Amino acid sequence: MGDGVRRRKVLAVASGGGHWVQLRRIRPAFDELEVVYVGTDDIPDGDLDGRYYAVRNVTRRNRIAFALVIWQVLRIIARERPDVVVTTGAAPGFLALAGAKLFLRSRTIWIDSISSSETMTLSARLARPLADAWLVQWSHLARPEGPEYWGAVF
Repeated sequence: MGDGVRRRKVLAVASGGGHWVQLRRIRPAFDELEVVYVGTDDIPDGDLDGRYYAVRNVTRRNRIAFALVIWQVLRIIARERPDVVVTTGAAPGFLALAGAKLFLRSRTIWIDSISSSETMTLSARLARPLADAWLVQWSHLARPEGPEYWGAVF
């Protein structure tokens, strides 16, 4: 955009596996936006159209590694200063959503995993107070008070 208008910056974050696959499937929603990706694979997919940062893959049970991921994610947020954070989970996505909301007041979107067909994930439940859009991919999990169902990512 050469007209001096800054494009909104999206930080798109997901753990590996199905979380990453689902995030990649919503890439068309990021057209016309500046996108920065955060994932847990050391090497990004070759066709990504934005910068990529790798963070450690971690669970909440490994406290030392979890602290490292907090530090990694906060550094990325401070450097990139996203307008919006979109995540399909899990831990790195939650940390990015929380950090950007609390420190930058970024808009945030949580999309819970399609594999969570009976209940929401722990990360999704924790994200509720921080997510501007708190979404599930199964209509029967939606509630009037949230989460909302906008469709599934296939």
